[in-house]
Amino acid sequence: MSGIIIKKSKINKTGVFADKNFKKGETVLKWKPKQILTKKEISTLPESEKHYVYNSGPNEYVLQNTPERYVNHSCEPNTKVINKSDIAIRDIKKGEEITSDYSTDNATMHFKCNCDNKNCKKDI
Repeated sequence: MSGIIIKKSKINKTGVFADKNFKKGETVLKWKPKQILTKKEISTLPESEKHYVYNSGPNEYVLQNTPERYVNHSCEPNTKVINKSDIAIRDIKKGEEITSDYSTDNATMHFKCNCDNKNCKKDI
């Protein structure tokens, strides 16, 4: 998808960044799932892949592909996941990291937050 680039992130190693300005409500990233899984199938994944699983419905889990797997968590996100897409919830400026709130977007993992925002929840 045009308008984004993958590069080093201060939040978590690798991130997705805006390569253009996005308006509130605009689709920033449309997912192209690597694989659709059941909960049972998740247990067969290598540990390195389990981080990239998203709960997209009753007994349906998406193994995210590149670039969506590199959208990092933020407690003050600029996108929300809707229908396997990251949608801008405010205007996003070119150069800004694309982020989502995993605690409200059905992510399947538990982790310590590194977003460094003033309202950081610290534990997701």
